[in-house]
Amino acid sequence: MPKLNILVGTMYGGALDVAEQVKPLFEQAGYSVDIIEQPSLNDVTSHDGITLFCVSTTGSGDFPGSFVPFVRSLRDQSPSLTTLRYGLIALGDSSYGETFCGAGRALDALLDDHGATRLGERLEVDAMETFMADDAALPWVEEWIESQQLKVA
Repeated sequence: MPKLNILVGTMYGGALDVAEQVKPLFEQAGYSVDIIEQPSLNDVTSHDGITLFCVSTTGSGDFPGSFVPFVRSLRDQSPSLTTLRYGLIALGDSSYGETFCGAGRALDALLDDHGATRLGERLEVDAMETFMADDAALPWVEEWIESQQLKVA
């Protein structure tokens, strides 16, 4: 059974909730799924499956505290991520203007700089428009599985 990791960066639990809600969709598609709340570089360098990032933005476009060590390692060690295929769900609040979904956008750029391949478009969930982020994430994941032909079961 192929493996799918969901790497979570959350401050108040919203991104973790999204990860837990979408996990069954991947299991139904034939994946063994791990949700990783304190990701390390090893989670993206030694994993040849697909990775989904669920990342909240805090403050002025910042990464949540639990996700900062992962990002710092990525920047400092600069590993090649040419085998990493990923999707990205970014959570933010458009009332913050320019920094809306700043962490997700910054992560996307960082992964691209290291040679990773994003599958499909990034989902940006706006807390001003969507009270429950999984209301946007569930249909997006269903479409993502279909459009990227990820179903293995």
